[in-house]
Amino acid sequence: MRIVAPERLAAELPELPATPRIITQGSFGTPRALLGLLDEAIPEYRLFIVNGLGRLPDREGVRIETTFVGSGLRGNPRVDYYPARLSATPQLFHGALPPDVVAVQVSRVVDGKVSLGIEVQVLPGAIEAARERGALLVAQINENMPFIHGDGVLSTDDIDLAIEAAEPVPVAPKVRIDDESLAVGEQLAAMVPDGATLQLGIGALPEAVTRALRNGRGLRVWTELMADGFYGLLQAGALDENQPITATFAYGSEELYAWADDNPRLRLLRCETTNNPGNIAAQPAVTSINTALQADLFGAVNATRVNDRIISGTGGQADFIVGALHSPGGQAIIALKSWHPKADRSTIVPKLTEPTTSLQPAWIVTEQGRARIFGASQRDQALGLIEAAHPRARESLRAEAERMGLLG
Repeated sequence: MRIVAPERLAAELPELPATPRIITQGSFGTPRALLGLLDEAIPEYRLFIVNGLGRLPDREGVRIETTFVGSGLRGNPRVDYYPARLSATPQLFHGALPPDVVAVQVSRVVDGKVSLGIEVQVLPGAIEAARERGALLVAQINENMPFIHGDGVLSTDDIDLAIEAAEPVPVAPKVRIDDESLAVGEQLAAMVPDGATLQLGIGALPEAVTRALRNGRGLRVWTELMADGFYGLLQAGALDENQPITATFAYGSEELYAWADDNPRLRLLRCETTNNPGNIAAQPAVTSINTALQADLFGAVNATRVNDRIISGTGGQADFIVGALHSPGGQAIIALKSWHPKADRSTIVPKLTEPTTSLQPAWIVTEQGRARIFGASQRDQALGLIEAAHPRARESLRAEAERMGLLG
């Protein structure tokens, strides 16, 4: 690893192909100082980033590629969306989307090694593809980034160029749990047996679940996101102390990052491992809890599009639904509020009109109740979903169910 001053990075870059492809960390680990320098140095390029958040390069000459559209990319006409499960995304780097540069943010150096910190996901696969091609690996060393064990640990010998640029690590805001989320969380927690393996996302519903589970015992964590809710379960003694916490990225409080730093209890692994349905299925009693925008009376779920426009992506939800249903005692749950306050309409609809990559969950749960999907007949699915819908929507849903022949 050769460390150069930030102002010297452009001059130290090797000759790159026309319109090179740069692959970088998304979510909360994006190396913003490094990306800014590369953006100044390279007139035209393609930037691959999963779940791009916040301010990103956005100008003529820059094309952004992704398999999961984060909030920083929504509605941007320069974004090319590649539908793919998270577990399969790194395969693209060996085929359709080969890297010319991999740009990463890393921790301080520890015994000749650095860590990708809170964001691993697709980067190990990208780095391997870069090595095969003789592509460039450039790093931003951020002394504030925790050194987290797992597949994100790299030898400094693997890095070609590096700059030192300290930036704050993004901290998750405190989550306000409203009454509907609290009601959903209590229902979900009652469905989780002791000894289960948990996968949860981010937001009020997952936070409500983990708070309600603090009296649980022997719980395990095999998930995408390591968040404060899991840290709370650890502090409460609800987790199996003999099992590592396995995730592929992290986002939480300063307390979480301080605990995670150089802590072998937490391992962030590449997404091909964490999201492989076979690996998920090998965990005991996986309870996978994800959310969605809509569900219909056929049990189909829309978690990706609004008015035909992609606002997220296939992501890892499909991986965990499949894996959880094959886990001994496992269950895949879609949890959502029954009424969308901004759109002022039911989230349970007669029939989806949006394109979707929906797979069959085991349950759909709202604050009104839960509907069995896997193991229920089409008729019983519809009846359960009508009961789980908001009272304002039930009459019209029942009429539509009868019209579609679901209740015959």
